[in-house]
Amino acid sequence: MKIPDSAALKASSAPSKKKPLYRSLFFQILIAVVAGVLIGHFWPNLGSQLRPLGDGFIQLIKMIIAPLIFLVIVTGISAVGDVKAVGRVGVKALLYFTAATLFALVFGLVVGNIVQPGAGLNIDPSTLSQEALNAKTGNAPPKDAAAFILDVIPTSVIGAFANNSLLQVLFFSVFFGAAIVVIGRERCMPVISLMETVLELIFKIMSWIMKVAPIGAFGAMAFIIGQYGLDTLSTYALLIAACYGAAIVFIGLLFLVAWGFARVPLWQFLKYTREEFLLALGTASTEAVMPRIMTKLTNAGCSRATTGLVVPTGYSFNLDGAAIYLSISLLFLAQAFGHNLDLGQQLAALGVLLLTSKGMAGVPGSSFLALSATAAALGIFPVAGVALLLGADRLMDSMRVVVNLLGNCVATFVVSKWEGQFDRSVMVRAFRGEITNHDSAIMLGVEEVFEDQELERISGGQEPSPKFRGGPNPGDIPGFQMSRPGAHAAPAKESPTPAVHE
Repeated sequence: MKIPDSAALKASSAPSKKKPLYRSLFFQILIAVVAGVLIGHFWPNLGSQLRPLGDGFIQLIKMIIAPLIFLVIVTGISAVGDVKAVGRVGVKALLYFTAATLFALVFGLVVGNIVQPGAGLNIDPSTLSQEALNAKTGNAPPKDAAAFILDVIPTSVIGAFANNSLLQVLFFSVFFGAAIVVIGRERCMPVISLMETVLELIFKIMSWIMKVAPIGAFGAMAFIIGQYGLDTLSTYALLIAACYGAAIVFIGLLFLVAWGFARVPLWQFLKYTREEFLLALGTASTEAVMPRIMTKLTNAGCSRATTGLVVPTGYSFNLDGAAIYLSISLLFLAQAFGHNLDLGQQLAALGVLLLTSKGMAGVPGSSFLALSATAAALGIFPVAGVALLLGADRLMDSMRVVVNLLGNCVATFVVSKWEGQFDRSVMVRAFRGEITNHDSAIMLGVEEVFEDQELERISGGQEPSPKFRGGPNPGDIPGFQMSRPGAHAAPAKESPTPAVHE
């Protein structure tokens, strides 16, 4: 950012106009979601045909997720400049994820035992059909632990990006960033400056994509209501009530964890990220908001390196909402077939669910695969019985999406604080509505607002905001420029070598 002149400082003192309500992304998405529900309910055939709108928006987001994760992680690690610190973040994140998932599964089992959502249904196994379940899961067998670990290692880097395999992209990104640290930041500065330039382009593309977010939310919500209807609520009333009630209590526990470990007021964070959470609800997808939620977290004081490592990993390893749903649904199915699992059987189921729930993000029919594997391992009720959940599964999306997303945000705050890469004073500024770094302004599409805030900060004698949280100031990374014939190449700041005439 350029240093403002006196005229700019004088102009910045004028009061800024408040943005009209209709231009608020939160308001636009809220109207779109409500409209989608109404269309799906009153004109279900039309609502069912609007699915391409939601799918198209999610495809736009997926288009940039892999390069975004790669660039964010590599530039974040290079800014930290410590390979050991990156390893510590990874280990701490996995420890937190395992503890959180285990607690969510146990909590779900406790709720399932208390509520007994499947008691009295007395389902006849002979009436079940395996075909419906196969159609949902593609008849794909669940991966064992060894296969899952091997699948994290990409056989081809290009294939990992082409297939949008986020864990494979993250795996390669860590190695690439570590190599930059080992070779030396100054020597790799041309590569870093090129990546920063490309990342700014990705941020700008993302800001454009978000302008059509209300259309995506409208199409996705109209399809869900039109396809499955609101009448399904009465059929699975007790199961739905158990899952949503458990989710509310679990969110309350996340409030305590966030405040106890990182002094983060989660209610203010939800207000700060209300657009992202509403969009996730409308599209029934956490992937739709991954780039934006990562940006909001770095804007709220978490370092780019920690956010880049924790959030994408959490999308596969820290699915708290899915864990609650899986454990309650397992007891629902057992009770529906007239089985009351004893403590030993529930502990065995807990172990199987802990393994099968990992790495399921983005896998079609993931919850059915996890439950099918658990049913096969326990042998208490037929695997085809999992098809009983086909009608209720989509109605659980809102619960899973909110708890999964909030759980990963809390994990990022906790790990950042644990590693000493969290600035609470910056979080307070972000919650007041400030943009605390240059890259977040580009991603959120509020460059003009950021410039006005920077003018006010600099005129008050404060230091300019950094390029990104945990990184350098904007002027510390030279811009990537293509040289032209007859032009003089500008030397990098770090190099003492004079400019060479071409």
